[in-house]
Amino acid sequence: MLELGKYADAILSSWAITLGLLIALILVTWRRSVQVKRELDAAEERAKRND
Repeated sequence: MLELGKYADAILSSWAITLGLLIALILVTWRRSVQVKRELDAAEERAKRND
């Protein structure tokens, strides 16, 4: 493992926080895309029925 010296705690905690935030961002984006796709599919169905 890399020798991080006296800053090891700060560096590793920064990496952990960054990784956690990236994972959270990916999950939020994925959930939102699923929701928007569901809404678009419903809107298309309504449009087909109205034609």
